[in-house]
Amino acid sequence: MSAGSDSFRADRLGRIALAGEALTRLSPILEADRARAVADLEAENRFALLGSRAEPGPYALHLSIQQGRLAFDIRRMDDTPITAILLALGPFRSLIKDYELLVNSHLKAIEEGREARIQAIDMGRRGLHNEGAALMIERLTSKIRIDLPTARRLFTLLCVLHQRA
Repeated sequence: MSAGSDSFRADRLGRIALAGEALTRLSPILEADRARAVADLEAENRFALLGSRAEPGPYALHLSIQQGRLAFDIRRMDDTPITAILLALGPFRSLIKDYELLVNSHLKAIEEGREARIQAIDMGRRGLHNEGAALMIERLTSKIRIDLPTARRLFTLLCVLHQRA
């Protein structure tokens, strides 16, 4: 194994937990989005702490919303704390609202059996995820290095947590 592949294995999330997971029931679509985002993140991601926070991974990430901020509680795999990073939700609010509207539209389209509408909504969701991911990467630039697929999944989890908040 080369040093590059060792670095890839270290610069990643090994475990993801969402605060308040058992407290609120989610719609079937949001629950599926949550489960898929967590499973995909645990299977493959790029996540590395930068600057004074830099410490090799893999990491355990506890995500929550606290006082209007997205909290990244980053720990070693044995749950020893490393650092906490807070992101203001303000820049994400319009994207989160759009995501909620798309989820509700998707549910209605499924109930009505409108396949073409479902496909159009799914395309809109993909575009929205790309916008949310780009904003997530931008907001974390000096703190955490992530790739686009990781940022897309983190944006999904932000939207799920926002539903619970």
